[in-house]
Amino acid sequence: SDVILSACAALLLPSKHDLIAAEFDPYKVLGVTRSASQSEIKKVYKRLAKEWHPDKNKNPEAEDMFIKITKSYEILTNEEKKASYDRYGQTDNTHPYGRGHHGFRHNFYFDESFFHFPFNNKGGQDFANSKYTLHFSQYVNEVVPDSFKRPYLIKITSDWCFSCIHIEPVWKETVQELETLGIGIGVVDVGYERRLANHLGAHQTPSILGVVNGKVSFFHYAVVKGHLMQFIEDLLPQRLVEKVTVKNNQEFLKSWHKLNKPHVLLFDQVPSVPLLYKLTAFAYKDYVQFGYVDQGLSETADLLRKFNLNTYAPTMLVFKEDVEKPADIIQAKGMKKHIIDEFISNNKFLLAPRLVNQKLFDELCPVKQFHRRRKYCVLLITGEEESFATGNEAFLSLASDNTNDVLRFAYVYQRRQQPLCDVLLKNKDSTLPQVVILERRNGAGKILYKPVLGGWNGSKEDKHKLLEELERLEKDPSILNCDAVLPELNNELTSMFLTRWIYTAYDYLSEIIADLLHNNWREMMPLLSLIFSALFILFGTVVIQAFSDSSEEKQPKTKAKEASNAENGSPHTSSTSSSRPPKKNFVEVTELTDITYTSNLVKLRPGHINVVLVLTDSTKNILLSKFAKEVYSFTGSLTLHFSFLNVDKHSEWMAAVLEYAQDAVQIDTDEEEVYSCKVDYTGYVLALNGHKKYLCLFKPVYTGEDLDSKPEEEGGGSRSRKGMTRSRSTSLQIHHKLDRLGLWVERLMEGTLPRYYVPAWPGLDKITVNK
Repeated sequence: SDVILSACAALLLPSKHDLIAAEFDPYKVLGVTRSASQSEIKKVYKRLAKEWHPDKNKNPEAEDMFIKITKSYEILTNEEKKASYDRYGQTDNTHPYGRGHHGFRHNFYFDESFFHFPFNNKGGQDFANSKYTLHFSQYVNEVVPDSFKRPYLIKITSDWCFSCIHIEPVWKETVQELETLGIGIGVVDVGYERRLANHLGAHQTPSILGVVNGKVSFFHYAVVKGHLMQFIEDLLPQRLVEKVTVKNNQEFLKSWHKLNKPHVLLFDQVPSVPLLYKLTAFAYKDYVQFGYVDQGLSETADLLRKFNLNTYAPTMLVFKEDVEKPADIIQAKGMKKHIIDEFISNNKFLLAPRLVNQKLFDELCPVKQFHRRRKYCVLLITGEEESFATGNEAFLSLASDNTNDVLRFAYVYQRRQQPLCDVLLKNKDSTLPQVVILERRNGAGKILYKPVLGGWNGSKEDKHKLLEELERLEKDPSILNCDAVLPELNNELTSMFLTRWIYTAYDYLSEIIADLLHNNWREMMPLLSLIFSALFILFGTVVIQAFSDSSEEKQPKTKAKEASNAENGSPHTSSTSSSRPPKKNFVEVTELTDITYTSNLVKLRPGHINVVLVLTDSTKNILLSKFAKEVYSFTGSLTLHFSFLNVDKHSEWMAAVLEYAQDAVQIDTDEEEVYSCKVDYTGYVLALNGHKKYLCLFKPVYTGEDLDSKPEEEGGGSRSRKGMTRSRSTSLQIHHKLDRLGLWVERLMEGTLPRYYVPAWPGLDKITVNK
């Protein structure tokens, strides 16, 4: 009770605000004369608002002064309020601080909305705001999805927010006008919906924000009706409405075929596109293309004469396939939203649209729900080539003459909707075009249909035959004697994703720049953090790449040293190219023996591969050195392991593995080896996947230069081996067997090598050393 008495006593005493209000003069506040023009008033207001904005001016009186400046600007830019002040020294029902001036309330503002006591009314909100109250679940489930069809304006308020009281009159006046335009309104009380306020990023009251396409944008300007209206207009995406003159009229209307949409033209006398029309374009952007004709321009006079239009009232024309004659027209003074919505809803589709996705198919040919609401779809299956143009035009002509609302005409291109056409055309040899009459029975794709026999070429006989079938259908729906389940249609609009993404990115960047200009740092912190993180990652990648490049540049200098190491049999060498940064400066190669057999092959982890080099005692050092150089760049992979198998010790295991895969593996051998039943496996490399039981095989080749050899000896494995003597193949040229191994491992990592599956890996008895 003491709190209430104190509050009432404070109200009964004349406050500093009341004393200032008694001397309030908007002309003196802005420092302009009574004869000042609107442009002068606007210029002065911008300068003073910037100077006295509470966020930039730390003067204790800055907030009061800023409110006075804003209210003065509102009065002097409104003709009625300005005239009322000039005549009576006050406005009709607006005090400089938004207070009423009837009787007792002129001095004390004893308005119920002032107190905001929690027990005064539910949530501390007056009745006007209560119907707009938003809750978190309502925002997520209703507002966000609906924001893809219309923008939302949301106010963030709280109890005991005196600044909220100052903007309340402007807010109410603006909301009344915006609601008639179909804009969604919301109010969030921070005291009761803190979670939603945090979700929106609103950390102070009052705040005003807009939501479009699920994206939140904050209002940063003075709370004036004109600024709020402009804010709503700026929320809408760019390029919703195209300005049309006699120069681009034909190009605009003829794009119906490419966009697969009707086109609507609004003729009006104002130079800028009305907000109501922009909002309509946003709501129906997926169905209709919108254009605007300014009747005041000389470039549009020919269009007015062409369509025989009067200029006394706004006129809306809708064009479909015929670009010379509008399919529908509406003209009225002061067009209302419900009239425009009804007009556009009745003209959402072309007379015979192309089915480009499942959404259009569902809306054009809905599933049967009741007998009286059934819809039949007359579908033309045709092609895009010029040879089909005559039949397509004849089908469109038939659709234009249709007056039966039960029938819907549409067409598809067979090449773009192949799965659908394969179901409807059971005879794969059917020549195009073909006409099918269908009725959808459920949402799972089930249909009843009947193909019109004889195909379709657009002749009078074809038209007559189709009309007869439609008449029979009207009398007896059972003629649809075929049933099928249709697959979901391909989305042909995915190719437009990049263009839409570029436009969206442009709008988003524009918002970021606007936020930066208004120093809204708290709201920008998550985005700035993301940007700096991306830059840090990019910078780190560039630095790593730079060091990698510098190390590769040093490799030619150490080439001689690497060659000497190769001759000495050292496997610790680096590769000349690397797609992955190696973890070590050497290659770890283990020998495949009866001890390591189980862990390195039989029980190798899924997804891991053991790359095994086959060698002999005499070729061990040379081949290991070459093997290390070829596979070094792949040591960074966590799934590759490297081993070698001494065929002098384990020839039986090698023969057993290749015998298991003998149907797939064709080993090239010369006549001498076949005769002696001894195969030289030196230089073979096996990639073994122990878990899935398959192998990939690398056969040794000779690619080195040999002055004594002939050109034809530089080919594949068996051909090159036949042209070499035994002495050369076992001496200096032996390391050339592993040339191209690096390319083979790259193909192994890509998964493009042929795989040879084995029923089981040979037993341990096959891996034991030959006695």
